[in-house]
Amino acid sequence: MMRAMHQHPSFLDALRHDMADKRIDILRQIGQGGSISQAARAVGVSYKAAWQALDTLTNLAGVALVERVVGGAGGGGARLTAAGEQLLAAADAMQQARAVVLQRLDGSGLAQAAAARLALRTSMRNQWPCIVQGLQASGPVVRVHLSCAGSADDARVGSEDCAAGDAARGLHVYSRITRESAELLGLRPGMPVQALCKATAVRVLPVAGVPPASGANHWAARATRVSRGELGDEVSAQLDAGVQMVGFAAPRSGLRVRSRVVMAADESSIVLAFESA
Repeated sequence: MMRAMHQHPSFLDALRHDMADKRIDILRQIGQGGSISQAARAVGVSYKAAWQALDTLTNLAGVALVERVVGGAGGGGARLTAAGEQLLAAADAMQQARAVVLQRLDGSGLAQAAAARLALRTSMRNQWPCIVQGLQASGPVVRVHLSCAGSADDARVGSEDCAAGDAARGLHVYSRITRESAELLGLRPGMPVQALCKATAVRVLPVAGVPPASGANHWAARATRVSRGELGDEVSAQLDAGVQMVGFAAPRSGLRVRSRVVMAADESSIVLAFESA
């Protein structure tokens, strides 16, 4: 079922997912019930999504976490390898340690949300706390509608005030992800998530070159910094909604500080991460 990969497991990468989505939960259910299909039902995802979760964890851990059990009254099933058991034990230990740290905070929701966001380490320079506004499924793809906080003062992630304030500021982001990813993250309206996008995936366009009402993920902004480069001009900008963003314009774009621009990103370039409580 799962082939062995490296001699020594690398649990650190795999454990980055333990509270980010349902992958560890699926592994735990397999350990308890001995069935991938049963684990999928228990966690609330499709059988295909459960397999995707196992594939991802195995790739990250570098060692087989599940093995097939042949025969028996039920026709066979699945069980955790020794490495799979070790990974679950490590995940439980990390969760307990994290709970202790959060208890030491001042108890404010803002402090805990900030701690959760800071725990995420990534090369993506554009990161925003958001609220899921809606989900639109079409075949294997789900389009996720997000509203994002306009400034640090407004970033009360998870509160009703945040969602209302975001809508008033008009900052909306759309992301296209697979149905399995939406299931594994457990996405639902009202849920706080982190939206991420590489700076190189954000196109910076002069306002004059963008037609009005040009579509989703086109945000009006004003340049705050411009760095020239042979492969493109890096532009930092403040969106009219108050969020900072970094992107790239064409080489020798002519853009300067305070230039009016439009920041644009494809929906498929917006990555979502779940902020665990």
